Amino acid sequence: MTTIIKYIITLLAGLLISGMTAQTVSATLIDSKTQAPVPFATIELSENQGVISNEDGIFTITEAQLKKVKDSVYISSMGYERKGILLASLTDSIIQLAPKSFELKGVFLSSNPLSAKEVIEKVKENLDKNYYVQDLSKKKIFFRQSDFNTMKKVDFGFKKSTIEELNKELIDSIATLVPRESSYYREVVGDFYGNYRKHKFHIDKAAELYDKSKDVSVDGLSERLETIFKENVKPDSYLKIKSGLFGTKVQLDSITAANEDANKVKVEVENASEKNYFQQQMKDRISELYTQLFFNEDSKIDILEKSNRYEFEIRDYTFIDQEPVYIIDFLPKGKKDFKGTAYVNTNDFAIVRLEFANVRPLFKFGLLGIRYGEDVYRGKMLFAKNSSGSYSPRYLELENGNYFGVDRPLKVIEKNKHVKGRRKQNELSLALDVQGTSVSKYEMVVFNSEDISSTAYEAASENENIKATYLSKYDPNFWTGHSIMEPNAAIQAFEVVE
Repeated sequence: MTTIIKYIITLLAGLLISGMTAQTVSATLIDSKTQAPVPFATIELSENQGVISNEDGIFTITEAQLKKVKDSVYISSMGYERKGILLASLTDSIIQLAPKSFELKGVFLSSNPLSAKEVIEKVKENLDKNYYVQDLSKKKIFFRQSDFNTMKKVDFGFKKSTIEELNKELIDSIATLVPRESSYYREVVGDFYGNYRKHKFHIDKAAELYDKSKDVSVDGLSERLETIFKENVKPDSYLKIKSGLFGTKVQLDSITAANEDANKVKVEVENASEKNYFQQQMKDRISELYTQLFFNEDSKIDILEKSNRYEFEIRDYTFIDQEPVYIIDFLPKGKKDFKGTAYVNTNDFAIVRLEFANVRPLFKFGLLGIRYGEDVYRGKMLFAKNSSGSYSPRYLELENGNYFGVDRPLKVIEKNKHVKGRRKQNELSLALDVQGTSVSKYEMVVFNSEDISSTAYEAASENENIKATYLSKYDPNFWTGHSIMEPNAAIQAFEVVE
C-alpha cells in the first residue's frame, strides 16, 4: 500500500510539473512589509540564465525557459532575502520578498574601514579585471526603445502672402498636422555577439507600436508646397529666404536639379535599407548603451574619470546577489553633471549597480530666437558576474531628453533678375513660434550569456532582412515563446483610436 501511495504522489507531482512547463508563467514581486513592487529583481533559472522584473515588479518565464529549469527558481534583489521557489508551486501569482535584516555597518567599522574616496580608488584600480572588455560572448537579449514627443506650441504666425494658395488657412492647416503629443515603442529580441567594442546582432523578432496618423508625412507636405510654387513662380526666378537679419539666395533651377538627384539617391538608399537599415539602427542603439557604460573613456558618466570633481559618501551597506556591497552616494563639485548612487562589491570592488541622473543640462544653446538644450540624462546599470569571473551587463537603461524652440520671423521672397524695375514678385511672411520637448528611453535585458571563441564570433550571422511588425495596440500574444521584459502600464494601455 505504501508503495502504491508513493507512486501516486510521484505521478501527481510529475503531472503537475509537466502542466507547469507547458505554459508561460507571470508573477509580481512585492515587499512583504510595504506591499510595494520590487523592480529589477533577478529571477535565476540556471547559471548565467534568468529574467529581470520590470519597474512594476512583474516578470514572465516562457514555456521554453521553464523546460530548462531543474526543480527551482531563485529570486534575489538588493536588500531582500534570497527566495527559492519550487517549479511545481510557481504559478501566476504575487510573490512576497522579505527585507533582509543585517548589521553590516558594525562589522565594517571594526575591521579597518575604508573611506568612500578609498573605495572609489580601488574601483578604478580593479576596472580592467572586473570589466574585461575583450571577452567575447553570445547573449540572448531583449531591447526596448520608447520615444515621447510633445509640441507645447506650434504657431507659424501667418502675416502676409501674395500667392493666393499660400493663404492663412493653408498655413494654419499645416500647423494642425503636427501632433501635439506622440509616443513610439520598438521592441526587439535576438542574439547579441561580441564585446563592448565589436558586435553582431541576429534579430529574431521585432515590433513597432505607434499611431500612424501622428506620423506626419514630410514628403506629402513638400510635394504640395512644391506644386504651389511651380504654378506661381517664374522659371528664371530665385527665392530669398530671410529670418531676422540673415538671408540666403536659392536658385529655383538648382532646387529642381537637387530634387532630381535626391530622388535618385532616395531610390538607392531605399534599396539598401530593405536589407540592413533596421538592423543597423538597432545595433547603433545598443552601441550607444555600451558607449555610456561608466568605465568607457567616451562615456558622459565621468564619475570615475573625473572622480576628484565629485563628492562620495558611504551611506550604508546591503546585499546584492548574496554579496555585501557599499552603498555610495555621489554629488558633483562645481559644474560637474551627475548625482546618483553606486553599489560596490566589498570583496572585488566592482560596481554591480549604478543609478545616475543629471543635475543640470548637459548642453544648451540660445541665440537670436533659437533655443536648444539636452536637459534629461539618467539611467540604471546592473551587472552580474559571468563564467569567466568578470562582470557584464544584466540590465541597462538610458533616458535622454531635450527641449527646443524657435521664435523668429521668416520670409520667403521670389525675385526675378530679368524683370525691369521692382524685382520682387511674391512674398510669404511668417512669425514662427514653435516649442517642444523630446524624450527617448532605451532598455536592454540580458537573459542568458555564454562565452564564445573568436572563431564562433566570426561564424555568427546577422538577419539582415528582418523587419519590425507594426502593431496598432499592445498584443500580449505577439511575444509568445520569446523572453522579454514585461511592458509597463503605458505600453499595455497603448491603442490607436481610429
